[in-house]
Amino acid sequence: MGNRAVVWTVLTVVLLAAECGWGLAADEGPVQKTGAAAPGFTVPATARGTAGAPFDPAAATDAWLATVPADKRAKSDAYFEGGYWLQLWNFLLGAAIALLLLAGRWSAKMRDLAERITRRKPLQTLLYFAQYFLVTTLLTFPLTVYEGFFREHAYGLATQGFGAWLGDQAKSAVLAVIFGGVLVALLYGIFRKLPRTWWIWGAVVTLTFMVFSLAVGPVFIEPLFNKYTKLEDPAVKEPILRLARANGVDVSNVWVVDASRQSTRVSANVAGFLGTERIALNDNLLNKCTLPEIETVMAHEIGHYVLNHIHKALLFFGLVILAGFAFVKWGFGACVRRWGARWGVGGIGDVAGLPLLMLLLSVFFFVLTPVTNTYIRVQEAEADLFALNAARQPDGEAVVDLKLGDYRKLAPGPVEEFLFFDHPSVKSRILMGMRWKAEHLNEMPVKD
Repeated sequence: MGNRAVVWTVLTVVLLAAECGWGLAADEGPVQKTGAAAPGFTVPATARGTAGAPFDPAAATDAWLATVPADKRAKSDAYFEGGYWLQLWNFLLGAAIALLLLAGRWSAKMRDLAERITRRKPLQTLLYFAQYFLVTTLLTFPLTVYEGFFREHAYGLATQGFGAWLGDQAKSAVLAVIFGGVLVALLYGIFRKLPRTWWIWGAVVTLTFMVFSLAVGPVFIEPLFNKYTKLEDPAVKEPILRLARANGVDVSNVWVVDASRQSTRVSANVAGFLGTERIALNDNLLNKCTLPEIETVMAHEIGHYVLNHIHKALLFFGLVILAGFAFVKWGFGACVRRWGARWGVGGIGDVAGLPLLMLLLSVFFFVLTPVTNTYIRVQEAEADLFALNAARQPDGEAVVDLKLGDYRKLAPGPVEEFLFFDHPSVKSRILMGMRWKAEHLNEMPVKD
């Protein structure tokens, strides 16, 4: 779980940010290091295509997938499938902790302690939240260490030593206490003053906090964990800027983030909102690929911006949050009527009920995972198609997609993809690219 995942549990806004990809960090493929000459790629014979000759997109997709060694594919499948179970264990552990805090009256005792220290309700809420955060962090720490540190190292996806990793966790904890405390204090102020319509206004405040986090994240939060520098190499920078300008995106810089200090994962993103938007690549990207791959990756990210995915996602998840608070309104009242006296929890305005509120939200979002995954997956597919039309690099798309195979299952079944994938699978993305290629063979140079 980790401190960032505790925020995922405690704050609906961060839950959505972490789980649903706010900032639209797409974990796409790698690109060429500034000033370096990355090796080119070889297109499988079946996937090359010749103008005027039949071209089978499905066969071409299978040819690309066949280039991945069996042992590497088995390893990435095991990693990704293990993530299914971790989703379940994280949910069950969070539920068990919530029930422990309630049934053992720990939550009521933390509230009572806060009330003895101060009579001011906002300060009581902040003091309670600090206790709540500390207890949940300690109880989830063993799983946090396994999931966030040992497992990532075991699969070759992490580069940080334990001390540096723990330092990042500490930073996340401080931010969670500050921002989480503010949000929880605001929410409980609304719960107490608006006992009938709290669920509507609680959703409004949460969505507003989401917008705020999107705006300040790239400028104030992310630089606490990584260093951002301007991409200087014109051989890489200029094609990206030309793609951006050609599609109506007025940017003058591309940023590079030193993600390699933490991970071997490759990613690029368009992050920010309301004037803080920026295009960024991580330095893992810049070590591995050719210009066609660069153009594919960045066209995908530009597509998110041009297609207004952040604005659309805010609307969608605003409605989801509203539905989630409506579910909490129903479930909280039912639970308190039956067990409230035993737990020492009063109405919705009683901060000792926070574990119950978080448990109900966790149940709601856990059950809704296939729905939210599908929404995000559709946006990612739209950005892929935009990238194909803008960059016109279907083979670059295929190579990039295969490099996601280090930590994503390449070819899941349709039900598996629906349930667990918040991006199209590698096979689905390559097939889209090969279908595009089949329709544009007369316009495409043949790659060796």
